[in-house]
Amino acid sequence: MNTLNKTQITVLVGSALLIVLLLFAKTKLPNNKEDIKISDHVNPNLVAITSLIDVAKKGLNANQKAIIEKLEEATKSSSDKKHAFENIINQWDSLRQPLVAAYYTEQEAVASPIEKNWEAAGNRYYAAIRFVKEAERPLLFDKAIECFEKTLELNPKNNEAKINLAACFVDGSANPMKGIGMLKEVEKTDSNNVNLQLNFAFFSEKSGQWDRAIARFQKVLRIKPDFIEAYLHLADAYQQKGDKLKAIESLEKYVTLVDDVTIKTEIQDYINKLKN
Repeated sequence: MNTLNKTQITVLVGSALLIVLLLFAKTKLPNNKEDIKISDHVNPNLVAITSLIDVAKKGLNANQKAIIEKLEEATKSSSDKKHAFENIINQWDSLRQPLVAAYYTEQEAVASPIEKNWEAAGNRYYAAIRFVKEAERPLLFDKAIECFEKTLELNPKNNEAKINLAACFVDGSANPMKGIGMLKEVEKTDSNNVNLQLNFAFFSEKSGQWDRAIARFQKVLRIKPDFIEAYLHLADAYQQKGDKLKAIESLEKYVTLVDDVTIKTEIQDYINKLKN
């Protein structure tokens, strides 16, 4: 049976995601464990992140290094710290290094430890996970968790941070049941939170619970009808269940709503294959 796999979905969900995928390159973890010297008084995550930044810097040309050095100095000496950190974060974004950009977002939070900054750092680390190698992911999950926990220390009622923290526990397998429990707690008071329902839906997909995934994506569409990518996930779930007609129906609905001509054509071609 043909199925619309996760790679196809990722490619077809829209041009914004495609741009991000092209923008961010991957960094490497040092292969030699002896390269990382950890004392009893040093945070091992900080040492590992610093090592990754060193690797990223070695890949820069002379002009890029000069720009980064100038921007780094500004984060230490400028009276406008917010602007200085924005500049270096944007520069690392332009260099396709999301992990390093996340680090400097965290450093901005260290310099100005307010809820908004810690949450931004957590979001940055969490988003960077999809662009790094498998060996790097536990580190980024740990860093995201650290930042989201600091966010919640400042505001325990921040449901978005709580949902993303829970997702880190589940996705990172640090404590999946703790994460699920946190999501269920949020659901008691904020059941129409789109991010919450999406996480439930994605976790159901991941575990092959297709009926639950379908129910969650349908709820997402009731709450946020313009989240049309949900139709792609519904099509995949229906195909996994063997319901080709429902899969086609979901894809046809998506085609009527998406604006990108290339995506329309690719989805329609896929629909035609399913019908044959």
